[in-house]
Amino acid sequence: MKYSFLGILLGLLFLTGLNSFSQTGEQKALESKKEQLENEIREINRLLFAERKQKGSVLDQMEALDQKINRQQELIRVTNQQSNLLNRQINANIRNISKLREELESLKTDYARMIRKSYQNRSQQNRLLFLLSSQSFFQAFKRLQYIKQYTQFRKRQGEEIIEKTEALSALNQDLTQQRKEKDLLIAQNRRVRDQLMVEVKAQKDLLQSIRQNESAYAKEIDTKQKEARAIDRQIDRLIREAIAASNREKRGSDRTASRFALTPEATLIASNFSANKGNLIWPVEKGVKKQGFGVYQDAVYPGIKHQSNGVIIATDEGAKARAVFEGEVIAILAVPGGNKGVQIKHGNYISTYYNLSELYVKKGDKVEAKEALGEIYTNRSNGLTQLKFYLYRDVTRLNPEEWIYRL
Repeated sequence: MKYSFLGILLGLLFLTGLNSFSQTGEQKALESKKEQLENEIREINRLLFAERKQKGSVLDQMEALDQKINRQQELIRVTNQQSNLLNRQINANIRNISKLREELESLKTDYARMIRKSYQNRSQQNRLLFLLSSQSFFQAFKRLQYIKQYTQFRKRQGEEIIEKTEALSALNQDLTQQRKEKDLLIAQNRRVRDQLMVEVKAQKDLLQSIRQNESAYAKEIDTKQKEARAIDRQIDRLIREAIAASNREKRGSDRTASRFALTPEATLIASNFSANKGNLIWPVEKGVKKQGFGVYQDAVYPGIKHQSNGVIIATDEGAKARAVFEGEVIAILAVPGGNKGVQIKHGNYISTYYNLSELYVKKGDKVEAKEALGEIYTNRSNGLTQLKFYLYRDVTRLNPEEWIYRL
């Protein structure tokens, strides 16, 4: 053969290895995303669709259905990506198997030809005569070296056939496993699609019942919006009061400023808080995000827009709100006709935890990350336990989803 098979095989395995490495990274990312979505759907079912909570308001049911449908659609998209990736890997393996088979057949043919020739000149006498017929000692030495090299080459050819056969077997096993994984993904996707159709039908039925009684739905929306505005106003007011009070204590600070005048210690805490952007712990031990930050469409009437200045996290009854970072309690919220809340200052960052039925801290307390702040209120009319979480830098609202890990 013009080129060593071993060199060709190493080159092929190197290129295949590079491709496999990148695909393995993509596989891991997709599998991680898929696992996250499956966990979220399980938590949505457990926290928002439990039988004891089916008596909840139509607005709660509609929001929960909308959230679950979105997660299921995302899960279908991710499993489709996984299936497409497996398709590419399967096709690559089929091409590699075909190439290996061709090379193996060529190698076997060359080896058989070499064995036949060796058999024809197999006698020890022929080899001895080959050496004795040398015209000089140097030629005899070269002929002896040739016999040794020929023997080694034949041995190497046999080993290469074994290596190539094993490589072909390994690729065939990979191909079989990949096809099984693809079949599992297809079956899973089919189940998710079937469940999605059930949820979509339930959503349509609920929409129909809502539109038959629009006034009740509108009243419920209005009540929730008024409550949200009242909380937002009190959060803004308490933060401005805390800034003014803090700056009064510092000589030379502007008492009317909209920013905290930070001490060196507070500057360090703020810097550490900022450095943890995207990796802060959840304000509950377990839960699922029920409502995100920003403007969103109404689940029933898409033309209606709602504004969320924080996030809502559904959790278990009896769950505790916990500090996302070390800091100091600067205010206690108490909305008339509502529940309680806690504001914690982290340098010039403020985290707010609202909808608590019981408080474990008071103004001025120093708290550590994960420290329990109070028990989250459980609504007895719908069974939902929900924490409303807000994040500010001075008086500027921040999106908690950008700060809390995988929120």
